[in-house]
Amino acid sequence: MSERIILRAGEALVAGGPPNTASEPEVIIGELDGPVGTAIATLTGDQVVGHSRVFALLNTDIMVRPVTLCVSKVSVTESKYTSILMGTVQFAIANGVLDAVRAGYIPKDKANDLGIICSVWLSPGVIQAETVDHKALFEIQRKGMTEAIRKAMTNEPSIDWLLENQDKIVHKYYTMGLEGKI
Repeated sequence: MSERIILRAGEALVAGGPPNTASEPEVIIGELDGPVGTAIATLTGDQVVGHSRVFALLNTDIMVRPVTLCVSKVSVTESKYTSILMGTVQFAIANGVLDAVRAGYIPKDKANDLGIICSVWLSPGVIQAETVDHKALFEIQRKGMTEAIRKAMTNEPSIDWLLENQDKIVHKYYTMGLEGKI
């Protein structure tokens, strides 16, 4: 049996694809009999208009393990957005979870004992877009989810790396603000 995983956190950004396909998941991973399990149960039972919480599914009636709860970072108000979020993106997240198990980031013997909460970001630009590249969106969201899990389970970035690089990194939107671009 693997060591107990109380709570791990990770995030990833995967961009560079067609418009409106960037992925920026934030994940919390932990044992179902601990704080993560309590949070999953609470979030599932306490739905909020515009921020529905749904399990990651490969298709209707096929939930992945570890159980993964998807929570939208953006208020969901348009049916097109809902269909893409609860279709292509949800499917990509489910596949990213299974990819993480297959890669060994999540111990297979813990698949029924762990839970994941994923804050999902899907560009609101998909609402006005005439076309959405669903294949690219799927691949980028899948990769983002796997990478967020990998980083959570390996505690990346390390505190040493962060301290060493703190003064070398400037947030993109802070820079844009300084330049008067936002």
